[in-house]
Amino acid sequence: MRVRPPAVAGRFYPADARALRSVIAEQLGEHRPPPPEIQPLRPKAIVVPHAGYVFSGRVAASAFALLRRPGPPVERVVLLGPAHTVALEGMAVSSADVWETPLGTVPVDSDCRDRLAARPHVAVDDRPHTLEHSLEVEVPFLQSVLAPGWTLVPIVVGNARPEWVADALDCCWGGDETLIVVSTDMSHFEPDARAREHDHRTALSVLASRDTDIGTRDACGARPLKGLIVASRRHGLQPELVDTANSADAGADPDRVVGYASFAYEPVP
Repeated sequence: MRVRPPAVAGRFYPADARALRSVIAEQLGEHRPPPPEIQPLRPKAIVVPHAGYVFSGRVAASAFALLRRPGPPVERVVLLGPAHTVALEGMAVSSADVWETPLGTVPVDSDCRDRLAARPHVAVDDRPHTLEHSLEVEVPFLQSVLAPGWTLVPIVVGNARPEWVADALDCCWGGDETLIVVSTDMSHFEPDARAREHDHRTALSVLASRDTDIGTRDACGARPLKGLIVASRRHGLQPELVDTANSADAGADPDRVVGYASFAYEPVP
C-alpha cells in the first residue's frame, strides 16, 4: 500500500494527535451552528486558506464548520490546491492509496483518480504532492468534521487554464455525496491596510464570479479558484463570503502580511 505521509506536521499544525485535535476543536468552537429554526444545507464547495493554523486556522475553520450542517454523508472530497514546490504544467493527482495525518489515514478515490488521469492536462505525478502543504493542511480539518468513510481526491494545480480545472471538477462532480474544497491564500507580503483593500477587491471578484479579474498576485491558488468559479457557473452555484483576516491579526509583522478568506458555494435558490 502506497502512503503519502505528512510533510508539514509539526510546522504548519501540531504533529501530536491530541494537540492537533485540541487546536482544531478550539478553532471550530468559535463558529457555532445555526439555531434549530435555521437549518441551511451543507455547501457543495468551500474555499479555505492554507497557512499555519496559528495564522489562518480560524478563517479555515469558519468554512469547515459549515460542513456540520445537515446533508447526506460526504463520501468523496475533491481537494485542489496550488503547486508551491515543483514547477507543474497542468494538474497532478497522487498515486498514493492513502493519505496520512496525525489523526489517521484517508483512502484515495482510485476510480476518480483514474478518470482524471485519462483526461488531458492531468497526470499521475507524486513529485508535486510530496512536500506540498496546500492540500495537506486541510485534511485534519476534514477528518474532524466529516463522518468516517469518505475518500480523497487530491489534485495539485499548476499552470492550468480555468476551463481545464473546471473540466477536471466536472469529471468527479457527483451529487450531494461529493464535496469540493479549494485551498488558497490571498495577497502576499503587502502592508496591512493595503492588503485588506487588495483582498476586499479580490473577494468582490469571487462573489461576482469574475474569474478573469483574479491572478496569482491576488491569490496563490488563483488557478484552482478560477477553475471552481467556472465550474460553479456551469452548475448553478453561488458564492458566499464566510470570513476574512490576515496574518497581522495573529500577531505577524503588519508591514508584510498574508491575506486569508473563506467562501462557501451553494445552489442558486
